[in-house]
Amino acid sequence: MPKRFSTARGREFGDGLRAAIAATGMTSRAVAELVGWNEAKLSDLVNGKGGATELELALLLGTCRTPPEERDHLLSLFNEANLKGWWQEHGACTPIRPRTLIEHERTAKKLISWQVSLVHGLIQLPEYARAVIAAGANVPEDEIEERVHARTERQMVLRKGLKCVFYIHESVLLSPIGGHEAMEAQLEHLLKMAARSYIEIRIVPLSTGAHAGLAGAFDMLTFDKYEPVVFLESENSSLIIETPYAVKSYERVVEALDEIALDEEQSKELIKQLLT
Repeated sequence: MPKRFSTARGREFGDGLRAAIAATGMTSRAVAELVGWNEAKLSDLVNGKGGATELELALLLGTCRTPPEERDHLLSLFNEANLKGWWQEHGACTPIRPRTLIEHERTAKKLISWQVSLVHGLIQLPEYARAVIAAGANVPEDEIEERVHARTERQMVLRKGLKCVFYIHESVLLSPIGGHEAMEAQLEHLLKMAARSYIEIRIVPLSTGAHAGLAGAFDMLTFDKYEPVVFLESENSSLIIETPYAVKSYERVVEALDEIALDEEQSKELIKQLLT
């Protein structure tokens, strides 16, 4: 079945609008009647088919008593919902709960990740996550524990069986983040995660030298209904890559990593050796 035309912005707009309507406690029909619409018009707007002006959207959100911050966010997405590619600026540092990434992880069928300096957030223990977050140059100290909790919350997607392939450079396993005991516990946790049928951990050994992943870490998410997307994270911004030719370039990186990485059993054996 062909993938639907959809964008990260469009999905976030639709999801946010559905949530705003649901928050009223009324049916879609009742909300539509309040603003003088028929239900089909509201359905078209929610499903990305247009049919309303920005002013009409503002009236709808006002009727739903949507909080100002969320109202402004949805209005900002309205005229850009069909644009592929999204650079999100976050200010001093990334948000405590990166909304777009979390929603995409929640709806994805598969995650392929390449990490060159850290264990991926979805398989970090709290002690490891705390050390990483506390070391950040721009993270307020009073946000550290909330950020650790939020990162742990994200891991709920693994319980739903999200298929994951984590490519990790061997140097990540050698860095004593959080101290020796915390890192030992993290390595043991990787072995437990790798025992799950829907999680693969593949180590790229130090002996490889130069390789296709030197440009940096990324996450690729694939879906049942939509085209794949790639997420790049920096200190205070995120880039969501959606155009087919750009995503294809990351698919080639994954293919190259697959050729040089240890297989699953070899990767587990390497982790075990580091624990002895």
